[in-house]
Amino acid sequence: MKDYSDSVENCPIADVQKIIHGKWTMVIIYFLSNQTLRFSELRRKLPNITEANLTKELRTLEQYGLVHREVYREVPPKVEYSLTPYWGRIYSCS
Repeated sequence: MKDYSDSVENCPIADVQKIIHGKWTMVIIYFLSNQTLRFSELRRKLPNITEANLTKELRTLEQYGLVHREVYREVPPKVEYSLTPYWGRIYSCS
């Protein structure tokens, strides 16, 4: 029987699975693929997600470099989220 442990560790799909494991991750990516959105706009598009979970999912995506968080220094604070070019490279891999 062949040992696949080395193959799985080097598999790019396994890396993506580590990132896109949250319940709402793909839905968030879908909405951000259409346009840049503020946190409140994302929250309205996802009425069944809690604010804490949305924050957690966005932070995870930002940590892995899939989402860009732009903070505008104004009152009241404005924060926008968009997909990074890195997402495009992952999405277009075959």
